[in-house]
Amino acid sequence: MPPNHKTIESNPSLRVALIGQSVFAVDVFHKLRQHGHTIVGIFTIPDKGKREDPLAKVGAENDIPVFKLKSWRKAGKVLPEVLNTYRTLNAELNVLPYCSQFIPMEIINYPRLKSICYHPSILPRHRGASSINWTLICGDKKAGLSIFWADDGLDTGPILLQEETELLEDDTVDTIYKRFLYPVGVSAVARAVDMIADNTAPRIEQSEKGATYDPMLNKPELQLIDFNKSGEELHNFIRGMDSVPGAKCFIKLPGSEEFQEALLFGSSIWRQPRPDGNRIEIAGTQPGVIHDEGLLISGADGIYVNVKRVKINGRMKLAATLDQVTKEIKIEYTKDEKNLIESVREIWENILSIDIEDDTDFFASGAGSMDVVRLVEEAKDIFQIDLENEDVFMAPVFDEFCLQCIFKTRGGAESNEVEYNAVNVNVNGRDIKFPCQLFINGQFVDAENGKTIPTVNPANEKTICEVQCASIGDVNKAVKAAKSAFEKGEWSKISARERGQLLFKLADLMQQHREELAIIESIDSGAVYTLALKTHVGMSIDTWKYFAGWCDKIQGSTIPVSHARPNRNLTFTRKEPIGVVGLITPWNYPLMMLSWKMAACLAAGNTVIIKPAQVSPLTALKFAELSVKAGIPPGVINVVPGTGSITGHALASHPDVRKLGFTGSTEIGQVIMKTCAESNLKKVSLELGGKSPLVIFSDCDLDKAVRVGMQSVFFNKGENCIAAGRLFVEDRIHDEFVRRVVSETRKITIGDPLNKSTSHGPQNHLAHLNKLLEFVDIGVKEGAKLEYGGKRLNREGYFFEPTIFSNVEDTMRIAKEESFGPIMIISRFRNGDIDGVLKRSNATEYGLASGVFTKDISKALQFSEKIDAGTVFINTYNKTDVAAPFGGFKQSGFGKDLGAEALNEYLKTKCITVEY
Repeated sequence: MPPNHKTIESNPSLRVALIGQSVFAVDVFHKLRQHGHTIVGIFTIPDKGKREDPLAKVGAENDIPVFKLKSWRKAGKVLPEVLNTYRTLNAELNVLPYCSQFIPMEIINYPRLKSICYHPSILPRHRGASSINWTLICGDKKAGLSIFWADDGLDTGPILLQEETELLEDDTVDTIYKRFLYPVGVSAVARAVDMIADNTAPRIEQSEKGATYDPMLNKPELQLIDFNKSGEELHNFIRGMDSVPGAKCFIKLPGSEEFQEALLFGSSIWRQPRPDGNRIEIAGTQPGVIHDEGLLISGADGIYVNVKRVKINGRMKLAATLDQVTKEIKIEYTKDEKNLIESVREIWENILSIDIEDDTDFFASGAGSMDVVRLVEEAKDIFQIDLENEDVFMAPVFDEFCLQCIFKTRGGAESNEVEYNAVNVNVNGRDIKFPCQLFINGQFVDAENGKTIPTVNPANEKTICEVQCASIGDVNKAVKAAKSAFEKGEWSKISARERGQLLFKLADLMQQHREELAIIESIDSGAVYTLALKTHVGMSIDTWKYFAGWCDKIQGSTIPVSHARPNRNLTFTRKEPIGVVGLITPWNYPLMMLSWKMAACLAAGNTVIIKPAQVSPLTALKFAELSVKAGIPPGVINVVPGTGSITGHALASHPDVRKLGFTGSTEIGQVIMKTCAESNLKKVSLELGGKSPLVIFSDCDLDKAVRVGMQSVFFNKGENCIAAGRLFVEDRIHDEFVRRVVSETRKITIGDPLNKSTSHGPQNHLAHLNKLLEFVDIGVKEGAKLEYGGKRLNREGYFFEPTIFSNVEDTMRIAKEESFGPIMIISRFRNGDIDGVLKRSNATEYGLASGVFTKDISKALQFSEKIDAGTVFINTYNKTDVAAPFGGFKQSGFGKDLGAEALNEYLKTKCITVEY
């Protein structure tokens, strides 16, 4: 095992009594057993009608005693029969993961190790049952959870451990629960039990400084919006009340004489100019503005909040349609549809434990966020359709919900959805779903020959799924769809501004699904999750937003020309899209490389077929699903996973593809360029190999040079096209630099990329790992000094030690060839020999990137002028930005990704001359 990774077997086992309810408690149950602890008994709530609590069910399935207690005490004292039953279990510790009942202190204090309780706030702040809501309402910058030693029910017991996370501006109770409080909470409870077992659990008394005990939000007066608050405070209140119970106000609908109660949901702070729209009266504040994206309401400080959904008269409506008369839809159900509806009625009855009428409101009947998840999953199974939590929020009344589901089965839903054969995986306690088929003309389809290729998780070497492999015929279909969409589809008819709005919407959907995308990217490519979230996904979103803003700013020019006297002439240019574009992207940054190329391509108005890397196609397919949700018309985006020799070649040689963008090796780039020339002389942009030099002068900030120098090589496990392929270190500091980088490299945490403490994950695939091992062997045989690493780790997964070579001579292969992995190549140069090190740095056929560290600005600028590379970093490295052009020289390729220059790769200039 790698260092700092504790084995489950090392934990002493405890006898635990689990007291609580819900699926959260179920996951705690499984986690504790995984950690080697014994669950000796489960105490939970009684059945509600036909509904048995999930914890009771899992206990029975595992032959563990289950006690469903309606009451634990009488007249303030524990019931003797309850205490006697509890004693028979001989529990050493009580764990209360989520418990709605009051547990007597006789039970709390009975076991040898007492009791611990989970609470979803950073105690002592937000004690009470509505703590998550109040965390948002109060505008806290951080949310968190506490595991504390249980007390008399007032949440005041000593703290055992706490976890916290930054709150995002648009977080709601649901989002913070799903992304943090639930998954991290389950792990935290298990970790707390491990600490108790190890006798390392602290008891930190809660301070009363800053303590709050917040009331439950079931009183109507607590649900009322105070419009004397600022815009930010209004937003915090509405999102804190999101889904249940809802933020209440009173509005007067157009044509109505009376104010009506309305509940507001889905808020965000509006940062754009106030749009035009119809006014609607809101009691206690200035009129709201109904516009295309919702309802704007003003805070006391003039800051606007945008609301997406409004519930009025028991019906949920899109806020943007409040001024529209909603036509009640009535359809005649078939016999089979009526049977489906009755099956759904039974689901509602099981969840809510009441008789369900057509006008039963899901949330008004007591449903919470986890009930939404359950309803969605069970309804999906019955109707065989795609459903999201948002569908429940938009149709919370039984007959509306059924109508919506039936519409979807008939293919008439208003929402943009696409059906596919889903791959469902559970990662870190989170259910993830993604497609594994080709995406052609807005539909997920199987390859025409049925061939598939396995996609392997590099962290455990296990197959995630089989992905459909596109044939030549499939590529032809994709090109045909793209050509039709470009020439006569909706894409060719909408304005540039509308095109930008669609791309902005796509970026917003990527933002909403950023954690899901990051998890898929991590299991598919081996990217460390934190890096995937920030860079792989984060920069992808930024790229789409950047180019979405360019859509309506692509302009030609007027040109002064000599007139054909006596007439006059007007000459002007138009920037036009090229047409059908093919993209072939690599495996190191699967989603980001797609975004770097495709965002500019679509902003320019083209249509596209992309072949993602054979070994890492999954985020491209998930992206395709999101593109449908965003409303991108069919045929505009097509995704054809497959092999380079068949799928890639078919794309490069197709006569209807007018441009091809490629990122990959120089050798394959040369083949592609030849194929593109021989087929139809299609335009090409190539981002190819590199051996980027990083020159470190002795007058640099050595601490920074060491830190950034390591990042220049080891960032993203070295699978980075601009990685510093060779470090030249001035003789005066060479030995100290080597000593420091070796020392710091030893500290790198290698492990599961989904573990947030991991900084270095597995290499992308086995063939690449073997090439790195071969590269190391070449270096050793050539006489370079292996300072550190160079081996595959003795564990499952394609893990390779970060490696450092010194004493590397210019004639060695490892000094000339790209490793594309975490291998640092260090060569020394003579003190003060600027010209010499520049000559050595340029003595390569590559010219992608370069870097220099020095405090002498003249020296730095001299280096930047004379180095033959497309990117130059001075006293930094890897600092790319969506607005800055990216691309190389020589055999590193030509053409640019990112920045305004990238648009030129996907545009053609037409010159028009008029005589008058």
